Amino acid sequence: MGNVSIMPAALADSIPLPDGERVARELAEVRQGFGRKIVVLDDDPTGVQTVHDVPVYTDWRRETLARGLSEPGSMFFVLTNSRGFTAEETESAHREIGEHLAAASEETGVPFLLVSRGDSTLRGHYPLETETLRRTLEEQLPVRYDGEIIMPYFQEGGRLTIGNVHYVKTGDQLVPAGMTEFARDTTFAYSASDLTDWCEERIGGRYPAGGVTVLSLEELRGLEYGAMLEKLMAVRDFGKVVVNAADDRDVEVFVTVLLRAIAAGKEFLFRCAAGLVRVLGGVDRRPLLTRAELRPEDSQLGGLVIVGSHVKKTTDQLECLLAADLALYPVCFDVETVLVEGGLERERDRVLREAEQAIRSGGTAVVYTSRKALRAREDSAQENLNLSVRISRALTSVVEKLTVRPGFLVAKGGITSSDVGIRALGVRRAWVLGQAAPGVPVWRTGAESRFPGLSYVIFPGNVGDVNTLRDVVQKLMEP
Repeated sequence: MGNVSIMPAALADSIPLPDGERVARELAEVRQGFGRKIVVLDDDPTGVQTVHDVPVYTDWRRETLARGLSEPGSMFFVLTNSRGFTAEETESAHREIGEHLAAASEETGVPFLLVSRGDSTLRGHYPLETETLRRTLEEQLPVRYDGEIIMPYFQEGGRLTIGNVHYVKTGDQLVPAGMTEFARDTTFAYSASDLTDWCEERIGGRYPAGGVTVLSLEELRGLEYGAMLEKLMAVRDFGKVVVNAADDRDVEVFVTVLLRAIAAGKEFLFRCAAGLVRVLGGVDRRPLLTRAELRPEDSQLGGLVIVGSHVKKTTDQLECLLAADLALYPVCFDVETVLVEGGLERERDRVLREAEQAIRSGGTAVVYTSRKALRAREDSAQENLNLSVRISRALTSVVEKLTVRPGFLVAKGGITSSDVGIRALGVRRAWVLGQAAPGVPVWRTGAESRFPGLSYVIFPGNVGDVNTLRDVVQKLMEP
């Protein structure tokens, strides 16, 4: 099952979903007694792709975390951008986060539930981030974490876990994650599709696949609450818990069991994708944002689209966008200039001039990196990451040095969108408006930012079909 592509319907129809009203009722009952603020650490800005009307902070100072814990609402996000960090930077950042969050919780008296939101295609600094958080929080607070929940489900992006195998929807098929281009990432490569094997692979055998606790679709859809609760209550010593899910109802059943386990004294950290976050935070669904919501104040100036991601899905979407009958001005940023002393800066200045000219004329500039993925060395993940970061920051500085406010801004790719939000726009606190397309979140930038009140569309590199980027840009460009 884990070695071939299969049709989604063959999996979705095999195990019937439980009654939705009963599931909702059970969840509502157990949620009434839950009094913790949910803190979501986001390793790139795309983790808000299932929620709306929640704040996002871009630093983790103690006073920032205290503000997040104290303000109304069930949840807030902290953007770490750690997927673009070195391992040493990641460990340092998460140690700081743990220390500052512990101090903020004691200061405010607000207890928390901490979630590490990672990539639904399994890339990122795992297990470094959650192990650092566990160690730091256990040093700072009277808490001992019994286990870690592994749940990369993200329905909007077609990331489903069935039979412990994590799948990525590609066209009309589900492909085991270990067979996709994401598993060959130059920095975070892996081979396993079965999440129990993936845990063993990523953690170096310290948690063997056979010792991983599993909650199956059969248990979740059979509403075996008692049996699943027994499993969670038996987890010890930061044991791993893989949760299968192919529908939001599966997540609702799991959260019900989880909250019962927490009420009984169990403590967990989480490594999950965006699918768990919405249900855990009790955020309801809302329609996609309209043109009027995306651009409440019309501007005669054009927009700006920045494309940095190099995955095939992004390249296909970019080609579709550029082929559209829209007032677009393509500007290619030649990444090979990184190989020449001062080349990136000269290329940035050229791209900036052309982009500003397009925006002032009322057209939309589409600035994209040349599609060749450069590598410093085939065998050095860290050097490859450093090269990617240098290119991303040069691309980002196009936005940072703009002398004209664009009518809207779209950034494609996780590292790119984070650098644009933090470095170029100077956002300290943003408000999540909702989604421009399924899995494509939109921030309203804060008053402290370079362009206050701007609609900033954060478009993940691995989300949508071939037409999605074109459709979002076309909606933004409508009169």
